[in-house]
Amino acid sequence: MMPRPLWKGSISFGLVNIPVVLYSAENRNSFDLTLLDRRDMKPVGFKRYNKATGKEVSWDQIVKGYEYEKSRYVVLTDEDFRRANVEATQTIDIVRFVRAEDISPTSFETPYYLAPDKRGEKGYALLRETLKKTGKVGIATVVVRTRQYVAALIPWDEMIVLNTLRYANELKPGKALQIAAKSLKSSGVTPRELEMATKLVEELSDTWKPAQYKDTYHEDLMRLINKRIKAGKTEVVTAPEKEDGDGKPAQAKVVDLMALLKRSVQQSGKSKGRTPKQARHLSRKTA
Repeated sequence: MMPRPLWKGSISFGLVNIPVVLYSAENRNSFDLTLLDRRDMKPVGFKRYNKATGKEVSWDQIVKGYEYEKSRYVVLTDEDFRRANVEATQTIDIVRFVRAEDISPTSFETPYYLAPDKRGEKGYALLRETLKKTGKVGIATVVVRTRQYVAALIPWDEMIVLNTLRYANELKPGKALQIAAKSLKSSGVTPRELEMATKLVEELSDTWKPAQYKDTYHEDLMRLINKRIKAGKTEVVTAPEKEDGDGKPAQAKVVDLMALLKRSVQQSGKSKGRTPKQARHLSRKTA
């Protein structure tokens, strides 16, 4: 089934305009749960209601409002959001080109697929191949729904991916963590340990195969649910596990990194060809 487009407009690339269509690139795994009243196991419902009258309000009677004074609102519709800046809501405006590696991993937010619209194939291919050749990504501004984003246009195979980015003020500064292990010397890492860790990375290196990784937690949770159903324990509320001793966290053990690295390198040779889940299972078994 053809995916539903989220947005139609154009990429502004200098004086070039490339008609494109924006599609969601996400397909999140979801686990549907019903909220229950633990006293009688009946579903808990939520309703939209008028805070003045207490009466329920249907969706067709709900509008969006901006409170400019106490209890005074300006009503805004989807058309108002579009009319505020028609060009901004219809254009992916590339303002700079930067190296992909210069963008912090914490900046990436939500991925979308961009596809060429009618008469946009040539311009789309030109931009995609230029980005590949230069090793750059396009930094653009775009309005999706009711919010303006800064975004990165990234070439990927025969496509261009638009990934929205977080603004600088939306990220907490990492320096606030005051990480002590800033250097090998201050953290006590020896050259021999670094050499062995490098060897382990090389042993475990492979080409990126995303289909190889699955959401196994969902399967594990379903096994737990089916086990409860078979045992007839469908309405048991599991109590949290008690902490050991006086509830204080256990003291950190002194770790022999070199010994662990050597064992890891030995196991990595044996585990080649196994799935990530099988490799983790073997690691736990031999630990």
